[in-house]
Amino acid sequence: MKLKRIFMLAASVIIISLLSCSKSQNNYGSQPPPGANGDGTYNIFNMAFPAKITVKKGATVKWFNKDGYAHTVTSDDGTTFDSGNLAAGATFSYTANTVGTFDYHCKVHSNMKGTLVVTE
Repeated sequence: MKLKRIFMLAASVIIISLLSCSKSQNNYGSQPPPGANGDGTYNIFNMAFPAKITVKKGATVKWFNKDGYAHTVTSDDGTTFDSGNLAAGATFSYTANTVGTFDYHCKVHSNMKGTLVVTE
């Protein structure tokens, strides 16, 4: 009976741990809903950007660094936008005035990539 209780307790702890890990790894810190133009704040969280952000021309996109270390938000062409180093808790805003698809990355962490799509 005692062994059965220990087993059930251990199984419960494992299940709760797995559920909490999977939750935090795929919601990017719970993205708020974008505004009517797609503008809004998008979280950098758990060493990841949102995979794809779609906005209308003229919308302002803000990235909020919810990680505990610095990141950059840098367009792959290096000229469209570049936040510089964003400390934990810092934000970077970009007003999307050009229609197109803009891949971007973090200069500090090369595995972090995202895409900004700007439509008419």
